[in-house]
Amino acid sequence: MQVVAVDIGGTHARFAIAEVEGGRVIALGEPVTLKTAEHASLQLAWEAFAQTQGGQLPRAAGIAVAAPVGGEIIKLSNNPWIIRPALIEERLGVDSWSLVNDFGAVGHAVAQVPESDFIHLCGPDQPLPDHGMITVCGPGTGLGVAGVLRHAGGYHVVETEGGHMDFAPLDRIEDALLSHLRKTFTRVSVERIVAGPAIVAIYETLAAIEGRAIQRMDDKTIWAQALDGSDSLATAALDRFCLALGAVAGDLALAHGPKGVVIAGGLGLRLKDHLLRSGFEERFVAKGRFRGLMASIPVKLITHPQPGLYGAAAAYAQEHHQ
Repeated sequence: MQVVAVDIGGTHARFAIAEVEGGRVIALGEPVTLKTAEHASLQLAWEAFAQTQGGQLPRAAGIAVAAPVGGEIIKLSNNPWIIRPALIEERLGVDSWSLVNDFGAVGHAVAQVPESDFIHLCGPDQPLPDHGMITVCGPGTGLGVAGVLRHAGGYHVVETEGGHMDFAPLDRIEDALLSHLRKTFTRVSVERIVAGPAIVAIYETLAAIEGRAIQRMDDKTIWAQALDGSDSLATAALDRFCLALGAVAGDLALAHGPKGVVIAGGLGLRLKDHLLRSGFEERFVAKGRFRGLMASIPVKLITHPQPGLYGAAAAYAQEHHQ
């Protein structure tokens, strides 16, 4: 059957028509990306997408939202839209629907995309396991964390708030980073270190260590300079980010006891080449007495271009057994 897949973030709302069968996604159509600032509500954006499809849409929807899912009203982060689940059928003209957190959708994508949509980062170069827990973490505007429990009957996605664990510095540079962040935040979570905006604090900390006077820049500017190699301090900040991401991913693996780890998120994909040649692997396995266990875990990067859309459709297929 056909399902409208929707992935709603702070800046963009993405739509696509998906084919689902047997609880899985069979195909995902060409995505259409709309700016949330140009539409006053999900219903109006839905209608705009419908116009791109000739005015008619399937009467089923899998919807992923960048907000906690639950309660009578869902308020999105960095987006003025308000979603009332009780009104979805009426407002969107659907007969059935599923609603999941955006990173829960990524978990569904990890469970269902083919092996060709992953690249190997470290650990044994083997497919993700068919049984056991897979940890999924993704740096973006924040740090998304989910667990995918695979079992004989299929899989179950566990949405978490693991990005808000306490940050544990591992050397004097990270001690300085923690001290820098404590000037602003009483409690420093890992999301303050390994999410897109965190590159600013890392950059400023390294500049202070080097005794350099710097101009205040936003995270997008620093990331651009880091990725194109035009600023050595930004490049050093990128290296430090990859180290911290490896440490955090390893901590999550210990907490979840997984058989595999997947790095996701738009920023994760942009870092593909850097993660492969960074200190990510060494920090991931550096867990003292558990180094051997950590080295036995395959770590992958999901490369599917639209995991949110794919996962929204997959969540619908699993919930409705379609």
